[in-house]
Amino acid sequence: MTIPFLKAHGAKNDFLLTAAPDVPPGVPPADLARAICDRHTGIGADGWLHVATPVHDADGEIRLFNADGSMAEISGNGTRCAAAFLIHRGAATASHVRIRTGAGVKHLGLLHRDGLRFTFEMNMGAPEIRARNFALPLSGGARDVTLVWVGNPQCALPVENFDFDWRRLGAEIEQHPHFPDHTNVSFFCVLDEHSLDVRFYERGAGETMSSGTGSTGAVAAAMARGMVRSPVTVNTPAGPLELRANPTTGEISLVGPAEIVGEGVFHCERIDVNGVRTRSTTARREDT
Repeated sequence: MTIPFLKAHGAKNDFLLTAAPDVPPGVPPADLARAICDRHTGIGADGWLHVATPVHDADGEIRLFNADGSMAEISGNGTRCAAAFLIHRGAATASHVRIRTGAGVKHLGLLHRDGLRFTFEMNMGAPEIRARNFALPLSGGARDVTLVWVGNPQCALPVENFDFDWRRLGAEIEQHPHFPDHTNVSFFCVLDEHSLDVRFYERGAGETMSSGTGSTGAVAAAMARGMVRSPVTVNTPAGPLELRANPTTGEISLVGPAEIVGEGVFHCERIDVNGVRTRSTTARREDT
């Protein structure tokens, strides 16, 4: 069994992308996602995207599986990678791409292209603040968090710095009983009225270098608390993302990169009660 893939990253949040007809039928996709995303025995990625083209109201449609096999409604960085995939494969125009996600159709405008490096502006939609100040009970005491819906669940925490074990806290929050379907977590530190420093612990993937929906959730939370105002630069460990809120609609636009770094074939030996067993992988890196 072989699975062709293309690998891309959006600000070092990395994804494997496979055309939907190339996904093996009759095999649990969660098992395949865990295998192909494994960084030791697979190709390695934060998530695996199945890309179908076209659909009735969009240039493509994506299904996103996290590295642990769970499904996610949307990833901002992953959707930009899918747009790069569609343009690279000639399935979408170079100026505007419409992608159907689990959170609806998203529109992306191509701002710049340099070979296999792309910069898109993506409409992330209007975030829904579900609780501006929520006291979440945790093992170290209750923490004041903001709960946001941006097409997927976000729990955003304001912090003064990152000199604490935020990864452990992120893991605790992600699986907290208050979130039966788990949640994405962002820790944000206000630098000034137009910039944040943010760290991410994502549902089904753990720590990631950046996150488009996590950045959107952090900005929405900080704006709801009166800490920042549009436009906002989100400084991630992978570099800055630029976000701007529409004062009329409340929709947030995000400008960020997507880069194709390679493609190849993933080999699966067989399926058994323990899931997918891998035999070997082959890949080639694309020159950028």
